[in-house]
Amino acid sequence: MTRDARDAVTPEALVAHYGLEPIPREGGLFRRTWAGPDRPDGRPEGTAIVALLTRGDYSALHRLPAAEVWHFYLGDPLELLLLAPDGGTRTAVLGPDVPHGQHPQFTVPAGTWMGARLAGDGSWAFFGCTMAPGFSYDTYEHGAADVLTARYPAEAARIMALCRP
Repeated sequence: MTRDARDAVTPEALVAHYGLEPIPREGGLFRRTWAGPDRPDGRPEGTAIVALLTRGDYSALHRLPAAEVWHFYLGDPLELLLLAPDGGTRTAVLGPDVPHGQHPQFTVPAGTWMGARLAGDGSWAFFGCTMAPGFSYDTYEHGAADVLTARYPAEAARIMALCRP
């Protein structure tokens, strides 16, 4: 792909090309691009999505029972707040600048609270998430600001900014 072709990619073009739709409760836009065969418990063997976050939107804090791999594709860096079951916290930045600590791919461990927003003054990020076993809505746990700020008080301001009612 030439530099001109990369520069021509816009959030609107990605929405149109992929048919992106709102992610229920979490925020952002997405499209499921793959689901493996169903397991005996009804969950797919694995799933993959592409997603888009734009300025002013965010991926609300949530946790899942399986590890989730985040993949950075295009746009501006994405800041991922991670709240571990043991009480630890971490921030990972997804983006192309590997020499400066950004990750083109990052795995969030199972049971970790995660929420994301654009880093700095970014305007949009296009990324993907992959899980095995796959995602199902009945295993999604939405974060509650009061519970999470009590558990992780040092991150209270960021938690409040990444929670939806």
